[in-house]
Amino acid sequence: MKMNETNPETIGRHRIWWNILLITSGSLISALAINALIIPHQLLSGGVTGISLIIYYLFPVLSVGILYFLLNIPIFILGWLYVGKRFFYYSIAGMVIFSAAITWVKVSIPLDDRLLAALLAGIIYGIGAGLTLRSVGSAGGTDVLSIILLKRYSIRLGNTVLFFNAIVLSLSIFLFSIEAVLYTLIYMFVSSKIIDLVVTGFSQRKAVMIISGQWESISNTILKELNRGVTLIPGKGGYSGKEGQVLYTVITFPELSRLKSMVRQIDPNAFVVITDTLEVMGQRIGNQPHW
Repeated sequence: MKMNETNPETIGRHRIWWNILLITSGSLISALAINALIIPHQLLSGGVTGISLIIYYLFPVLSVGILYFLLNIPIFILGWLYVGKRFFYYSIAGMVIFSAAITWVKVSIPLDDRLLAALLAGIIYGIGAGLTLRSVGSAGGTDVLSIILLKRYSIRLGNTVLFFNAIVLSLSIFLFSIEAVLYTLIYMFVSSKIIDLVVTGFSQRKAVMIISGQWESISNTILKELNRGVTLIPGKGGYSGKEGQVLYTVITFPELSRLKSMVRQIDPNAFVVITDTLEVMGQRIGNQPHW
């Protein structure tokens, strides 16, 4: 009997290879930023990569890749205690792949302007790190620490990366020129924003509250046309004293324009509040990271 393509075993193997592909491609892209832009322009970085670069610049005995690998050992001991085992094992693979990529990926980008190099490095590194974090693992380093803080305290990945980067950058002021530190600050800011964009930006959810006398029609339209759930919250106007229902729903970003158009058609005077969300847990609308 021929094995069905939807067999759980087959799906499991596909997921494994897909995650390895994300980790590998992300590591190669990040290594490109390091070897083609950061090191040639004597820029710094944050987290474990930054510490590896500092040691390499001061004592160029071991390569950045080997230093990165060695510095990750205590971090993975901490990760074993606080992150899921699946994430842990994938991250070990990611750390090995990233260390190897830094060691072996030797590509040159002919760019003389240091500011442009910092901007391009931030974009490239952010894309690479974001792709790696789109998998169920990471490349080690501050990625593991970022996931711990995200799971325990809901702190954004980019904010955590920026925080750890700032610590390393503060130490770098005493060891390198102020120009190198300032250019590196630009690179780190850009990369942190790109990481957030790649990991959660394209799947960001919007929380919407709607106050309208036509709440019943709007609710039915959301349920039928958008196929999204709606929560009815009893409300009372502070000025008018009228009682009614406040609609609360969570939608995807592409659905936002449709929702606003539907609300305008039903009640042009409806009061609508739209807010960003950090994470959403739920079977159909959830975008909580999978770590």
